[in-house]
Amino acid sequence: MTDTPIDLLLSRHSVAVRRLGGPGPDQQQTDQILCAALTAPDHAALRPWRVVVIGRDARSDLADLFIAAKRKRQAELTDAEAGRERDKALRPPLLVAMVARPQRLHATVTEAEQLACAGAAMQNMLLAAHFLGFGAIILSGARCEDTEIRSALGIAPDEHFLGFISVGSIVDAPLKGRRPALAEMATHLDRTMR
Repeated sequence: MTDTPIDLLLSRHSVAVRRLGGPGPDQQQTDQILCAALTAPDHAALRPWRVVVIGRDARSDLADLFIAAKRKRQAELTDAEAGRERDKALRPPLLVAMVARPQRLHATVTEAEQLACAGAAMQNMLLAAHFLGFGAIILSGARCEDTEIRSALGIAPDEHFLGFISVGSIVDAPLKGRRPALAEMATHLDRTMR
């Protein structure tokens, strides 16, 4: 039996970089993943985000930057920890940096709404990867604030670096985190608001 679109949507989960490998998306699949971002809701068609696709030739330099950034936060870095940082740059067949660039002076669309648009674009890429049979994860955190990494990727000081999207084939069984019950996240307003 084929999964329905809603089954596929509800089965999406993050897959750690260490559980990703080749083959990755081919060029047509990569274009589909990137084009999925264009379907995100976007009030006033501002396109308040952009992506940086990080090719293989740039990965070794990025790995060095990941390790250097980790050393800034943790002076004593073991070989294993450095190796994990290196893997985050080298292992994913497809690596995309997601950058939000809200237009702060727009008359009717707030910065928060524009950041939500960028987040929706990011989620659409994760869903497209999942629908195509790949695993994916967003890596964010301190590396997105590191000035050397931001500079190497051409991210301006007034842009928000939302994270790296790593995509590849699932080569090791992923661990699935606990999802909250719907009742933990949703409330229902059934009364008048006056």
